[in-house]
Amino acid sequence: MTNTEDTIVAVATPPGRGGLGVVRLSGERAEAIATELIRFAKLPLETQRATVGEFYDPQDGRVLDQVVVTCFRRPHSYTAEDVVEIACHGSPVILKFLVELCLKRGARVAEPGEFTMRAFLNGRIDLTQAEAIRDLIESRTLYQARVAAQQMEGAVSARLKPHKQTLMDLIARLEAGIDFAEDDVSVMEWPEVLARLDAIRADLGKLVEGYEYGRIVREGLSLAIVGRPNVGKSSLFNRLLNEDRAIVTATPGTTRDLVAESAQIGGIPLRFVDTAGIREAHDEAERIGVEKSWQAIADSDLRLLVIDASEPWTDADSALLSRLQPLGALLVALNKSDLPPQISSAEMTERLPSSAGDAASRVEIVETSALTGAGVPKLREEILALAVPVRDLGGEEEFITSLRQQQLLKESLQALFKARQAAELQVHHELLLLDLYDALRALDTLTGATNVEDLLGIIFSTFCVGK
Repeated sequence: MTNTEDTIVAVATPPGRGGLGVVRLSGERAEAIATELIRFAKLPLETQRATVGEFYDPQDGRVLDQVVVTCFRRPHSYTAEDVVEIACHGSPVILKFLVELCLKRGARVAEPGEFTMRAFLNGRIDLTQAEAIRDLIESRTLYQARVAAQQMEGAVSARLKPHKQTLMDLIARLEAGIDFAEDDVSVMEWPEVLARLDAIRADLGKLVEGYEYGRIVREGLSLAIVGRPNVGKSSLFNRLLNEDRAIVTATPGTTRDLVAESAQIGGIPLRFVDTAGIREAHDEAERIGVEKSWQAIADSDLRLLVIDASEPWTDADSALLSRLQPLGALLVALNKSDLPPQISSAEMTERLPSSAGDAASRVEIVETSALTGAGVPKLREEILALAVPVRDLGGEEEFITSLRQQQLLKESLQALFKARQAAELQVHHELLLLDLYDALRALDTLTGATNVEDLLGIIFSTFCVGK
């Protein structure tokens, strides 16, 4: 834990040259340091108002840059401390020199995520909102940004608040029954206790189940495109990306190395990997390419098997299908549908093992033409449906995106399960309360109310410097 009494400084914009660069100060001396380094027409600075000033060299008084300074006074700032943001022209030299001068006047360099950590420590946000801020910064699609923004506004905390209140009310009633037993204080009947526990468990269970979708939204997925040489893998790869990223020729075995590119489908980031054609290698380079392909196939979240539907089914196709299906859900693209077909969807379905109906080994078949684009929109839909089968969760508050959040919710659910077992047996209230306190403690830790000291360094160290 760093000293929160210090005034901290950092460049809050990405490194490199640009139109603007922002230096952020937070702490008791933030305004004093800024006014020592920048000339203003009048002082003091107005709160939450942009003020033009001149950043000058203290040694000779020469102006180095015209800047715009915004002052946010406590507690109405991001960190709930005095914050000053100095917007300069985006010259790395100017930004570095400004930070160095701030350090000479008593500030210190902010640790990664320290501005947000101070916002949490000062009660401006809870831990779920802090994690959402990080997710917003790292978002690669508008859908990711929307989810992060919703959670940054406290969607997760708002979802948990009534359950925490119910737990505290239940605890208070049971404690009162113990402490004032001689006064004949009314205590909840067992059916009501069970009903309240069931309601909490049902809703928390939905959040836990939604984590897998939330993880996919936050982290994205990878899809490996697999097939024999010259079945149109690279052409289909280019179609899915809407650009000519992979080299396409009529010569089999053109792709000898992995070609990877990122895109999005329905707001979900997807990393497409075009693999080398799988066949018996004819030279050392092709052999290495095939080995790397199988490694990428095993590491991918999804696999797309491309079959040339204009040619008869081959033993090589059978070998690929049998090797891919145990790896999980599979998409099959019957490509070159613009040519007279030799393999139909019905024939392909008959070739699938009986286990293909299982969720874990689900197989979806789509007829496509990389040449004309026919079937490609349908293929995108099936990729999304296969990757995110629980997409009908509802709003952004219906799922969580952090493994830490899921684990704590599971801890709370486990404690609630034990509490329900105890309630069914109508055990003494003191024993039931132990489980209820465990459930409440996990929810408190989730939002940062209690027991979070050992989590702060882990959570905030993943932030970028300046945030």
